[in-house]
Amino acid sequence: MYKEIIETIKKYDTIIIHRHFRPDGDAIGAQIGLREALRFNFPNKKIYAVGDENDRLSFIGKMDEIKDEEYRDALVIVLDTSEPHLISDERYKLGKFIIKIDHHISQNDYGNLNCVDTSFESCAGLIANILISENIPLNSPSAKSLFTGIVTDSGRFRYDSVSARTFAIVSKLLEYNFSISEVYNELYLEDLESIRLKAYFMLNFKLTKHNVAYMKNTHEDIIRHHSNFFTISRGMVNTMAGIRGIPIWVNFTEDIENKVVVAEIRSNKFNINEIAVKYGGGGHMFASGASLPSWEVCDQMLEDLDNLVKEGQNARGFKKTNI
Repeated sequence: MYKEIIETIKKYDTIIIHRHFRPDGDAIGAQIGLREALRFNFPNKKIYAVGDENDRLSFIGKMDEIKDEEYRDALVIVLDTSEPHLISDERYKLGKFIIKIDHHISQNDYGNLNCVDTSFESCAGLIANILISENIPLNSPSAKSLFTGIVTDSGRFRYDSVSARTFAIVSKLLEYNFSISEVYNELYLEDLESIRLKAYFMLNFKLTKHNVAYMKNTHEDIIRHHSNFFTISRGMVNTMAGIRGIPIWVNFTEDIENKVVVAEIRSNKFNINEIAVKYGGGGHMFASGASLPSWEVCDQMLEDLDNLVKEGQNARGFKKTNI
């Protein structure tokens, strides 16, 4: 499969790299990392990365602005995106050939060539493994971007998906002379307003009967906090993490532009992916998301998550922890 991907890349003069909308560090890290690696190895090809921007992650790299004409006879590579409706920039359909490379649990192989491996902690790790395995040289910018993607999607190497392979790949990336401290400084440094926002979340989240922690954030809440959708939604979900007795936490945030409420769901012991899929979303066993049509549907999801904990406690003889 890896060899087929590289051979397909070699056949096309124009390559356009997509990923999911509302990108996280892995999506952008994998996308920019692949773009820079291909530009380094194929300087005569036109290679672009497209999609919506995330200002918080702009240090990884910027997106390219291209015209529709560029898609004519182009190879499109879609990264880190399990379902086609999640792809940022619908022009991916205009390409001549589509390669899907992903590490999420998937119900849809929408590519002409599909490389899906859920054993990887990150899409950036999968991209790095493809390039390294096929002896494609990297440079400092590509290695740094891929490293950043791995760091962010592995929870700074804290998640169970991290393996010996993860560190073997990282050790190869570190041969390309970039500053780890620069990456971590960009990821960890926060302004005062962000710290105050986290404090607000920590003091105001609520609990269901069986200790599913949750927050509901309206568009008015986002404005009141002088913030933006991404910062409130994915940026704040893990302020409810790491609390003894809370096995699942979910952050609901209104997306007024797309007329949905986005649920970011996390767990430290229960498979919440099945519930995300039930509501049209997806992701991983312990980290998933979905776009919901109304606050009423959010309450239905909360009930399902609460029942998941209840059933798990009953099956294992757990007692509810009072918080």
